[in-house]
Amino acid sequence: MKKAVAALMYTALLMGANLAPQIVHADLSEIAAMREGDMKKLNFHAEPKATSDTPYLKDDGSEGTLADHKGRVVLLNFWATWCAPCRKEMPTLSELQTELGGDDFEVVTLATGRNTPPAMKNFFKEINVDNLPLHRDPNQKIARDMAVLGLPITVILDRDGAEIARLRGDADWASDNAKEILRAVIAEKE
Repeated sequence: MKKAVAALMYTALLMGANLAPQIVHADLSEIAAMREGDMKKLNFHAEPKATSDTPYLKDDGSEGTLADHKGRVVLLNFWATWCAPCRKEMPTLSELQTELGGDDFEVVTLATGRNTPPAMKNFFKEINVDNLPLHRDPNQKIARDMAVLGLPITVILDRDGAEIARLRGDADWASDNAKEILRAVIAEKE
């Protein structure tokens, strides 16, 4: 009798597990179809990808992680002070943060490799950027975890902190098309 009850309970648990709500990620193909110009380089993934849980260094010396940004859509930009395309792109990221930044969206910049805080501050000062974070990944651990090869690389993280899209190289993130795409991603509810 005990075996029959155990088998019945096991079956009920399995059925209940199969009926539990599954996390369904939004179909981003309609948003991907909106891409024009520089945004044609933005590749949306078929399935969200995990991101690094390695801490990064903040400007004040404390540590943060990508998980700290969960709950909002994040445009994560990997850059370096020696990167000429980064110099061209960064003001457009700043403009994007000014226009769309808030409770639902944030631009997060992460200098990867050997970038000293004084050099980073000077870089931002020279290009008149004052609204983006000076986070660092000095050992390139986050960049390695996320297969960042070359700079700049920009990834879009969904509200759960998963990577849903990636753009290699620089782009005009202040373009109307980039903003339209990001507004659509922000409006997606999973």
